[in-house]
Amino acid sequence: MEPSNDVAACGLFCGACRAFRKGSCAGCLADRGHDWCKVRRCCLEHGRRSCAECTTMPLDACKKFNGPIGKLFALVFRSDRRGCIERIRAIGAEAFAAEMRQAGCYNRPVKKP
Repeated sequence: MEPSNDVAACGLFCGACRAFRKGSCAGCLADRGHDWCKVRRCCLEHGRRSCAECTTMPLDACKKFNGPIGKLFALVFRSDRRGCIERIRAIGAEAFAAEMRQAGCYNRPVKKP
């Protein structure tokens, strides 16, 4: 089964993006319009779908993941990329995307008891 493109390299759910929902964006990894993103570039260079697959360094130590753009996204979109990456690590990207679609909780991982 081909993986869906609705999980960004940084862990955010692309389904929250209007351009993705309207079909004018193919998703973070597939859309060349996102070449500016250092996180995306790093994942593509290392053959990873997202930071959840990274074993090079702890997420806290990654300057690409924790850079100013990530902080801006967190503020503007009220997102929790770290929480999303942790959830992807726990259940996998496809299950994470399904959870986000079902819950309508697009920028933060679903809290499970």
